[in-house]
Amino acid sequence: MVDVTLAELRERLGDDELTLIDVRTPHEFDGAAGAHCDPRQGHIPGAVNVPLQRIFACHDAEQVRALVDRPTGAEIVAYCHSGSRSAYAVQVLREVGYEARNYVGSWHEWSRDPSLPAESRG
Repeated sequence: MVDVTLAELRERLGDDELTLIDVRTPHEFDGAAGAHCDPRQGHIPGAVNVPLQRIFACHDAEQVRALVDRPTGAEIVAYCHSGSRSAYAVQVLREVGYEARNYVGSWHEWSRDPSLPAESRG
């Protein structure tokens, strides 16, 4: 399966068939914390925060599915700050039956384009 590009994600933003999962910490997701190299803090609109550490704390496939709360086979795109944490998440999500792909550019890339929408709670 091919990683997701910025162009594809921009085009599919708001697509009901796609679940976008942000695997960063809640503080990064909310915009209260983040990398200083990013011009904006927050998350991609429509993303659900499922921190990687919570995924890794699951003991079996059923716990991961309950955490993600999407039907098996759902199309999921995971992202983080730079694509590393989300790559781990994608491996786990695929193993439990999701059509998961990684957005390698992640927030580091998304935050640099002021024409792209962003949300924050901070």
